[in-house]
Amino acid sequence: MTAPSQPSPTPSRQTRGLRTGLDSDPAKQSVVPPIHMSTNYAFRGLDGRGEYDYSRSGNPTRDLLGEALATLEHGTDTVVTTSGMAAVTLCINSFVPTAGRVVAPHDCYGGTWRQLHWLAEKGQLSVDFVDLTDPEAARAALSAPADLVLLETPSNPLLRLTDIETVAELSHAAGAVVVADNTFCSPLLQRPLELGADIVLHSTTKFINGHSDVIGGAVISRDPDHAQRLAGWANCLGLTAGAFDSYLVLRGLRTLDARIRVHEANTRAVVDLLAGHPAVTRLHHPSLPEHPGHELAVRQQVGGFGSLLSFELAGGMPAVHAFVANLQVALLAESLGGVESLVCHPATMTHASMPPEVQQAAGITNSLVRMSVGIEGIDDLVADLRHGLDAAGRA
Repeated sequence: MTAPSQPSPTPSRQTRGLRTGLDSDPAKQSVVPPIHMSTNYAFRGLDGRGEYDYSRSGNPTRDLLGEALATLEHGTDTVVTTSGMAAVTLCINSFVPTAGRVVAPHDCYGGTWRQLHWLAEKGQLSVDFVDLTDPEAARAALSAPADLVLLETPSNPLLRLTDIETVAELSHAAGAVVVADNTFCSPLLQRPLELGADIVLHSTTKFINGHSDVIGGAVISRDPDHAQRLAGWANCLGLTAGAFDSYLVLRGLRTLDARIRVHEANTRAVVDLLAGHPAVTRLHHPSLPEHPGHELAVRQQVGGFGSLLSFELAGGMPAVHAFVANLQVALLAESLGGVESLVCHPATMTHASMPPEVQQAAGITNSLVRMSVGIEGIDDLVADLRHGLDAAGRA
């Protein structure tokens, strides 16, 4: 007699998210879901509108990516956008009324700072840039009403950490919607919605896609009402991503877990190198016990410390020039989260839109270098970085 079959164990959210769409094609039973490039969809009569009508409003390929990201972030729904900055734009337009108030990190990404600064100059909103890693500064800023609070943790480029749970509680008491940029960690290392954030946004260009070949963004909601508002504004403003970009990001997402594990392992070796090299005067990474946010990272970043780090070189700009000129494996380029290792100079690259006094207040100096650790062979990467650091030390 054949023994009765036992029910299969239910896959985790992580596995379900990374496998979203596989074996879902009813027409041809393809393993990988087909890409739907059509911009429009036929009606079966005036009262015969189907699930989709126009791809700015809805697209099957984009919806699969959105479903995967909502699963991974433990959210309700996702709006997939054309870029990370489109995701920021969508949140501002959805939740900040005319002359509304935004609270943002004093050291936020340069593109975010520029958008908020320009909108404030136009009188469209008011913005306070606050050190949200300081509980007292956060408490003081949020003692007054606010409409939107933006969080970036870890921060770019100094890897400062904000206590999401604490700041979310203060923000809600001030009447604000809390938006957490989770680009640096990805959903596998940190889940802000479980810590009290209302919205999570990503530049999917980075870790989620992981291959530096598509620009994209995403906004994931905890509350269905927020999701509906975001979807309406995204359609109105034309911020939704195209089918092919969504297909590429979904393809990249499937290897996120494997890539993150190698990123993390390589970063441990790079941190060890930098911590012991005489050309490096300061090293910023949450894995270090002396990092001010180390204990918070242990509690809040459930999957690891991340593969972004920054460091200062003793010789200032001449040392930075010598360092980057002597690299062959790591590339000098903006962006992060790809399979390749990248270094950049925040003061003249990612944060160049900030005036010098704003950079100084945020702790961005000319001697600061940011690095996104890739998944190359670690021996090659360490040798390359050591060669660059040795040259920096002689500069």
